[in-house]
Amino acid sequence: MRGAIEVLGLQKRYGNHQVLQGVSFSVNAGEIFGLLGVNGAGKTTALECIEGLRKYGGGSIAVHGKLGIQLQSATLPDHILGREAIALFAGWNRVKADPALLEALGMGELAKKRYGAMSTGQKRRLHLALAMLRDPDILCLDEPTAGLDVEGRAALHALIRQWRDQGKTILLASHDMAEVEALCSRIGILAEGKIAFLGTVAELTEKLGKHYTITLKTQGRTERRETDDIGQTLLQLLEQVQAAGETVLDIQVSRGSLEQHFMQIAKGA
Repeated sequence: MRGAIEVLGLQKRYGNHQVLQGVSFSVNAGEIFGLLGVNGAGKTTALECIEGLRKYGGGSIAVHGKLGIQLQSATLPDHILGREAIALFAGWNRVKADPALLEALGMGELAKKRYGAMSTGQKRRLHLALAMLRDPDILCLDEPTAGLDVEGRAALHALIRQWRDQGKTILLASHDMAEVEALCSRIGILAEGKIAFLGTVAELTEKLGKHYTITLKTQGRTERRETDDIGQTLLQLLEQVQAAGETVLDIQVSRGSLEQHFMQIAKGA
């Protein structure tokens, strides 16, 4: 099946620094795909190559559908009003702005506000509204919830899921591991210019082990252990507590997070 986005052997160099070293992945139509990477891993560079904003030195990129782009860093003239920006971009693209979309993104409150007076979160919402004006088939989002409060993040997550349910393809780059885990059906982890992992979060957990953390608290101390074998590790801790004549006050078992697995892959690469 042809992917909505197909990247094969992508290479990009800045001077003597090879940022992307043969990156390959595809994004299926109608899915939310997360592209992860620590700072300097090449994540934003890869996105900009896909979006046609940056030339690349080797490999190929195929995008099958109309593209909407929300950049990580973008700006408009400080004096422009929200409604003026929307009218300007709608005119360029020869489309009419969807009132329901603008309302969902909170554009009503920003219509009369100048861009220079908007908060970071408000600017992100405006940029996203501009990206959606053409009703794109594929949406590239680079850190879409940066600067948004909890309510704004939850509302945007609901919109992203709604767009997916409508058949749109979403390529999401984010440093928020909880966001990626909640939204994405598959992820790709970039490390040192290469794809270090490609698959689902469950497959990543299976690959690296579950890495449970056991926290055991007594009156005199708190013990924390990382393990893949809860039973054996917990038994050892309890035997130590019993031998010391201490009383257990609390036991907590937590499963390794996507962030822990992500960092392990990034460091390992």
